[in-house]
Amino acid sequence: MSETIQHEDGRVELCDYASISSSPLYNDDLAPVPVERRNWTTYNYAALWISMAHCIPTYMLSSGLISAGMNWWQALATILLGNTIVLIPILLNSHPGTKYGIPFPVFARASYGTIGSNLPALMRAIVACGWFGIQAWIGGQALHTLFRAIIPSWDTLLGGAVGGHTPTEWLSFLLFWALNIFIIYRGMDLLRRVENWAAPFVLVMTAILVVWALWRAGGVGFLLNEPGRFRTWSEFRPIFIPSLTAMIGFWATLSLNMPDFTRFGRSQREQAIGQVVALPTTMTVFAAMGILITSAAIVIYPQMSINELWDPVKLIGQFDQAWVVGVSMFTVVVATLSVNIAANVVSPANDFANAFPRWISFRTGGLITGIIGILMQPWRLLADPSGYIFSWLLGYSGGLGSIAGVLIADYWLVRHKRLDLGDLYRTQGVYTYARGWNWRAVVATLIGCALAWIGLVVPALRHVYDYAWFVGFGASAVVHLALTNLAPPQES
Repeated sequence: MSETIQHEDGRVELCDYASISSSPLYNDDLAPVPVERRNWTTYNYAALWISMAHCIPTYMLSSGLISAGMNWWQALATILLGNTIVLIPILLNSHPGTKYGIPFPVFARASYGTIGSNLPALMRAIVACGWFGIQAWIGGQALHTLFRAIIPSWDTLLGGAVGGHTPTEWLSFLLFWALNIFIIYRGMDLLRRVENWAAPFVLVMTAILVVWALWRAGGVGFLLNEPGRFRTWSEFRPIFIPSLTAMIGFWATLSLNMPDFTRFGRSQREQAIGQVVALPTTMTVFAAMGILITSAAIVIYPQMSINELWDPVKLIGQFDQAWVVGVSMFTVVVATLSVNIAANVVSPANDFANAFPRWISFRTGGLITGIIGILMQPWRLLADPSGYIFSWLLGYSGGLGSIAGVLIADYWLVRHKRLDLGDLYRTQGVYTYARGWNWRAVVATLIGCALAWIGLVVPALRHVYDYAWFVGFGASAVVHLALTNLAPPQES
C-alpha cells in the first residue's frame, strides 16, 4: 500500500507503507492518514474549538483576572489578545498535520530525532494528564449535582466525607472519568460527531442562562461597573504581563499537538479558517458570558460568596426546579466531556503510543492518561481559581513555548516545510541523527526552559518568569537555528 502526498509546489511524494509498517517506530494509530480518509471540514474545526472553549475553566478565567484587580473589559481584552497570539503557533504547527497526515509526536521526530521526539511528546503528555484530571473533576462535580437533583439523599447515600469529599462525589468523578475513556476507545470518528453537536448545544444553553440571569437580576449587576484597581500602565503591567502569558499558556498545549487533528483535514484552507474564526472569538465570548452571569448572580444570590458565584456548578445547584438543574448539569457534562477528550486525551494517547509504538496503542495511551490524571489529584489544583492561572498556566507555558520554538523554527526556517515522510518511521534515515537524538533541538529546548523558569530560583530575575512562554519560545528558536547552522547534522 502506498500513499501519495501532493505538495504545494506541485511535487508528488509516494510513501510506501510496506517499507515502514514493520518498523518499531510504526503502528496503525501513528501512521499517515490516507487522503481518502481525511474528512474534517471548516465546520469540524470550528466546532472543535467552540466545544473546547466552552468549558468551565474558560468560564472562570475572568474570575482570576478580576480578583487580581482588573475590571471586566481589561480581563476580556487580556483573554482576546492572549488567544490571538497563541493562534499563530497553533496555525504554524497545524500545517504539517494536513500536509503529511501525521500526528504531533511523529512530526516532532523531524526536529528532535526518532527517539528524541519522546522528550517534547512526554512533556506535552504530562501537562495534558493534569488538565484531564482537572476537567474530569469538574465533570464529576456536575454529575454529582445532577444526581443530587434527582435523588435528594444523594450526598449522604454512601456515608460521610472521605478525604474531604463524600463517597458519592468520588463515585460521580469516577463515572465521568469512565465516560471519557469509553469515547476514546470508540475512536476519533465518534469524537468528531460529539464535537459537531456539542458546540451549538452548549452555546445555546449558556445563552439561555445569561438571559435568565439578567432577567432575574433586573440588569447586569454592579460587577460591570467596578472600575478596577489600576489607573496607570506602571500599576497595570505587573498583573497584565503574567496574565497575558497565562492566557497563552491556556492553549499552549494545543499549539503543539494540533497535527493530531489537522491530519484529518481536507485542505490547509479549511483547517485554518475554522480555527481562526472559532478560537479567539469563542474564548472571549464565553468568558464574557461568565462575567454577565456572575454579575447578575451577585444580585440574585447575595448569600453566596463571590468564589461560589464564579463556579457555575455551584451556582446552578441553587436552582429549585430539579428539571432545570438536570438540563443545566447535562449541558455542563457535555461541555466538559467534549473539551476533555479533544484537548486532553487525544494528544497524550498519541504521545504515549509514540514512546512504545509496538506495545501502546492509541486506546491504551488514553487509559494511561486517565490513570495519571487521577494520580495528579486535580481537586487540589482547582482549590484556588487564581492559583491555576498564575501558577499552573503560567508555569508550564515556558516549557511548552520552548518546544514550540524548536518545532516552528525547524519546520519553517530549516526545512522550508519539506519532510521525508517515510524516514519519520525508519530507525535508520535522515531523522536518526545521533542514535535517534538531535542534540541541537534538545539543547535548545533545555536552554529555553532554563531561561523561562530562571525567575523561580533567582529572585532578581522574577520578572522574566512573567514572560515565560515568550522567553522560552524565542530562546529555543534562536538557539536551535544557531546550532543547526554552526553544526549541521550529517544525513544518514
